[in-house]
Amino acid sequence: MLASKKLRVTLFIGLILCISLGMYLFNQSSEIKHNEHGSSTASKTFEKAKVLRVISENLTRDSERGDLYNGSQELEIKILTGEHQGEVHQITNNVSVYLNVIAKEGQTVIVNIDSADATYYIISVYSYYRVPYIAAMILLFFGVLWWIGGKKGLKSVLGIIFTFACIIYLFIPMLYRGYSPILASVLIVILTTCVTLLLLNGWTARSWAAILGTICGVIISGALAYIFGSLVHISGYNTAEVDVLITISDETGLQLGGMLFAGILISSLGAIIDVAISIAASVHEVYSTNPNLSQKELFKSGINVGRDMMGTMANTLILAITGTTLASLMILYAIKTSFNQLANMNMVTIEVIQGIAGCFGVVLTVPIVAFIAAKIIPSFEKKIAMSKVGEETDLKVEI
Repeated sequence: MLASKKLRVTLFIGLILCISLGMYLFNQSSEIKHNEHGSSTASKTFEKAKVLRVISENLTRDSERGDLYNGSQELEIKILTGEHQGEVHQITNNVSVYLNVIAKEGQTVIVNIDSADATYYIISVYSYYRVPYIAAMILLFFGVLWWIGGKKGLKSVLGIIFTFACIIYLFIPMLYRGYSPILASVLIVILTTCVTLLLLNGWTARSWAAILGTICGVIISGALAYIFGSLVHISGYNTAEVDVLITISDETGLQLGGMLFAGILISSLGAIIDVAISIAASVHEVYSTNPNLSQKELFKSGINVGRDMMGTMANTLILAITGTTLASLMILYAIKTSFNQLANMNMVTIEVIQGIAGCFGVVLTVPIVAFIAAKIIPSFEKKIAMSKVGEETDLKVEI
């Protein structure tokens, strides 16, 4: 068993290295470039700059929004990155309700350098420099996860990093280069599910039950979204950013039509994988407590646990979608949108299909995982028990 465990660890590490190497080579290959400015020599870059001093300012508190200001500042800044690194400039920072960045001496900000050519450019304040605080928040979360979760918490951190790497260095580049969004999303679902669950729970029966159930649930969710999307005539061409995406698609081969359903697959993965591992773990615990239970009884135990999770996980998806579209919903409410208009809008239809398809995936994952776990966990545990008995017998013979 020890040799087998070492072999599994070696294979797992080899798999991670192969995937990492594949992502590296994939991103090193020739890539189609999208030229945002056409054939013009004009360019726009965003660089870090330090505020050396605030020369003058004329700011007044907004009468209706007490925490915002209007007016302007005269700043002396030093550009810290990019082509103009080291240059010192005096610029005007216009402050309004829509761009409320108030600079202070010694502060680092992001500036927009809008160049007409190599010698003529305009510099304006774009935003606060937020990267250190975002990085600190992420590191704090990883630290708390490691502190509370111990060894499994550290594995969770590694799983999150791997998932993030897959999305940034594999999924998005695949879409950009014209690969099928559906196939790309299925690949990401399989890779992240396998690596995350095997990393957290090892090469166990509950891991494989959760992996198989997650993949089935996500595919069901995507299939339902595709079917109902076709019935209501919704695709990637109905998204809010379609104008820009069509331009990119013309230059790069991006398959815009399937992007909507690829997004649904990815967005539903988190809730589905959570339900899958919970059901598999509960079936495993029930079997460990009473190995004499039949497969039918184990299946019922998984279903009973899943019933308590279905509603909460479905609510999680619906509330998450509501949170991401809250600003749009407030606008629709304020302008007194009629039911007929609201119910048939592209945005609302897309969000409804995304939410309900994800809920379908969550609900149907419960019986799928319960069935698979009830089938494979008993046989897997019996093989482990027989292997241990065999090792003990061999040890006695040697003695």
